[in-house]
Amino acid sequence: MKRYDLIVVGAGPSGLSAAIEAAKKGMNVIVFDENAKPGGQLFKQIHKFFGSKEHKAKIRGFKIGEDLLKEAEDAGVQVVLNATVIGLYLDREITVRIGDEIHHYKGDAIIVATGASENMVTFDGWTLPGVIGAGAAQTMMNLHGIQPGKKILMLGSGNVGLVVSYQLMQAGCEVVALVDAAPRIGGYGVHAAKVARCGVPFYLSHTIVKAEGEDRVTGVTIAKVDQNWQTVPGSEKHFDVDTICLAVGLSPMSQLLKMAGCEMEDNPKKGGQVPICNEYGETSVKGIFVAGDVSGIEEASSAMIEGRMAGIAAACALGFMDKKERNEKLAALEKALESLRQGMFGPENKGKLLKKTEEGCDISMNLLENGYLAEEEVKQYPGVTKTVGIHPVMECTQNIPCNPCQDACPKKCIKIGENITSLPAVDPDAQCIGCGMCVAACSGQAIFLVNEQFEKDYASVTLPYEFLPLPEKGAEGKALDRGGNEVCRAEVVEIKTSKGFDHTNLLTIRVPADMAMKARFFRAS
Repeated sequence: MKRYDLIVVGAGPSGLSAAIEAAKKGMNVIVFDENAKPGGQLFKQIHKFFGSKEHKAKIRGFKIGEDLLKEAEDAGVQVVLNATVIGLYLDREITVRIGDEIHHYKGDAIIVATGASENMVTFDGWTLPGVIGAGAAQTMMNLHGIQPGKKILMLGSGNVGLVVSYQLMQAGCEVVALVDAAPRIGGYGVHAAKVARCGVPFYLSHTIVKAEGEDRVTGVTIAKVDQNWQTVPGSEKHFDVDTICLAVGLSPMSQLLKMAGCEMEDNPKKGGQVPICNEYGETSVKGIFVAGDVSGIEEASSAMIEGRMAGIAAACALGFMDKKERNEKLAALEKALESLRQGMFGPENKGKLLKKTEEGCDISMNLLENGYLAEEEVKQYPGVTKTVGIHPVMECTQNIPCNPCQDACPKKCIKIGENITSLPAVDPDAQCIGCGMCVAACSGQAIFLVNEQFEKDYASVTLPYEFLPLPEKGAEGKALDRGGNEVCRAEVVEIKTSKGFDHTNLLTIRVPADMAMKARFFRAS
C-alpha cells in the first residue's frame, strides 16, 4: 500500500486547484481521475468565463484548463489517469482500479472532487439513439470535433442549455427550438440573448411528449404544460430533428463520501445528496474534505476557488501551514467566492422572480420569457446611451458577477465599480475611440459599438462574432434583430481580429440609420 500526504479524487477544476495549493506547501500529492485526459469539464468549455480577473474572467475554459495543468506539473503534482476510485473508507484508504488491477492507497488527508453527473428525464422514446445529454454534446463537439447531429432540439434553459445551444450553432448544427417546462428562462439573460438573435425560438412552459423514430430519433413532439405541470391537450408541436439534447440539471457524484460514512443531507438547492461540512470543507469523517460540485452545484469559477480552499485547509490540518496563514488565505478566497454568489442568480435568490435590478431598473420580462430584450425595454438600462459619434451600447441587464468590460476600455468609458454585479454604465465624460476592446472582452457578447452618423442616412454597428467562416469585407446579407428577425439589408464594412480579442471577431456592418438600435446579428446572403 502506497501512502501520500494528500490524495485527490478527481482532476477537474476543483481537484487540480486543491492539489496545486497543497503541493505548493510541500505536500506529496497524487490525483486520480477516471478519464483519459485531466481537466474535467474545462476542456469542453470554449466560452469565456464570467467574474473578474481573480476569477479568470474573459478567459476560455479550455485555456484555464491548460494553465491549471501546467501549474500542477510545476508544483510536482502526480496525476494518474484512467484510474477509477472504487472505494473510500473511514481510515482514509482508497481502492483504485487502474487497467485490470486494483491498487490500494492511503492518504493522511483526502479531498473528494468528483464533480457531478447529468440528470435525465424520461418520455416516450427517450432511450432512442439521438437522445443525449448536453455534456455529451459538448464532449463530441469540443473534444472530438464531431457534430452531435444536424437538426437539434434543446430541452433546458439554464446556463448549460443556453451555452451548449450556442456552441451547437458554432459547430454548424441547426438548433430548431429551445424548450423548458419552467415559465421563465433559468440561465443568464446574456446567454439567452445571443441564442435568440441567431433565430432560435424559445418554448417555455413546454415539455417533450415523445421522441419519434423506430431505430433512431427522426422527430420530436412537444406540448404546453399547465401550472400543475400537466400537458395541455391540443397544444402539441412537431419538429423534424435527428437529435434531442437534454440539459436538465446536474447531481453531485457523492457516492464515495456516503461509502466512507460521511454524514449526508438531501439538499435540493445544492443539487441533491451532499456531505455536511464544516467551515473548512471537512466532512464529518476527520481528514476527508470536499470541493466543487460534489458539495453543491455551482459554476466552474466557484469550483476552482473551493478547490484552493480545500487544499489550504488540508495543508493546515496536516501541519504544513499554521492557522494564521490558513485563516488569512481562506478569508481572501471566501471574499472572492462570495462575490460570485452575489446578484440575482445568487443562492438566496434561487427560484425567486425578481422585479427590479439593484439599480432600480425593471427586469425585462420579455428576456425571461422569450430570450431577448423588447425594443421598448432597452433604453432604461445604464449601459444603453445615445450620443454623437461612436459609442458602446451595453445590453447587460441583469446583476450577474462580471466586470471585464470595465478593465478592457483604455479610455475608461465603462464603469461598474467595486461591486461586480452592478450593471455597466457609460461615463458621459469619457470619449469612446471605437477600439472594440469592450466588445471583445464581454463574456456574454452583450456589448455593441454603434455610430448613428457613420455615413449619410447610414449607421454602423460593431458586433461580437464567433462563427466560421468569417464573412469578407463587402459581403452583403441580412441584419437580424434581438429576436432573430430580419430587419434590413446589411453590408460588412470592417472585420477586426486580434490575438487580444481571443477569437471574438468584431464585425462592423452598415445599416440604415434607423436600424442602429435594432440590428444585432449578421447573416450572410
